[in-house]
Amino acid sequence: MDIASIGGIALALIGILAGMMVEGGSIAQITQPTAAMIVIGGTLGAVMLQFPMNIFLAAIKAAAKVFLHKGSNGEATLAQIVAFANKARRSGIVSLDADLSTVTDPFLRQALMLAVDGTEPSEVRKIMQLELDNKSEIEEKIPAVFEAAGGYSPTVGIIGAVLGLIQVMKNLSNIDEVGRGIAVAFVATIYGVAMANLICLPAAGKLKFRHREEQMIKEMMLEGVISILEGMNPRMIETKLRTYLFDSHPPKPGKATEVGA
Repeated sequence: MDIASIGGIALALIGILAGMMVEGGSIAQITQPTAAMIVIGGTLGAVMLQFPMNIFLAAIKAAAKVFLHKGSNGEATLAQIVAFANKARRSGIVSLDADLSTVTDPFLRQALMLAVDGTEPSEVRKIMQLELDNKSEIEEKIPAVFEAAGGYSPTVGIIGAVLGLIQVMKNLSNIDEVGRGIAVAFVATIYGVAMANLICLPAAGKLKFRHREEQMIKEMMLEGVISILEGMNPRMIETKLRTYLFDSHPPKPGKATEVGA
């Protein structure tokens, strides 16, 4: 789980609700199912109109990354690439063919397959960079869905406010209906602004960060395979690839990378 995401939204909600209660308010005052229905339904409808269904569904699935991200596996990937470099230096690049089944990442496996098949380093870079760019272009649309939702929800909240005021004007003679209409009016606005600034826009920012982190790992894989093809020393490969990691820690003294004879 992503402690920062869960703790951040919890802190925001606690701060807002605690401040309201200090001023004499209560949670019941902002619990309006009608307002929530207007804001959530209207925002989702607007986003579905803007984006194709496959992008919209992909964004819904990607929302889990905001809270359930397990962290980067960059260190494990780096260690695997260095191990391949050591083996290739001892036994040749073709010897890595036996290890392809152990590579779980499709991008790294495909790059290694091209390398084992004797593809020139420049061609490997060109092919894999094209795949990386195409996949990146698709994944960049997912944060845009949340950014769009963050733009629409405050406006939909205003629509809910206007609808609530219409109810007020229609029922001026009934004080109960007047109170209900005013509550829906103001709470819908709160829901719209809160949905944008506490959920949608922060989620878009976090997904952009996740996407860039994953892209950096893919770039590290590609650069590692190219370096192996070019016959670079494994120790140099590790030093170069470590610069791609967000949380980079140099190896401890006495645990230097194995270099084949």
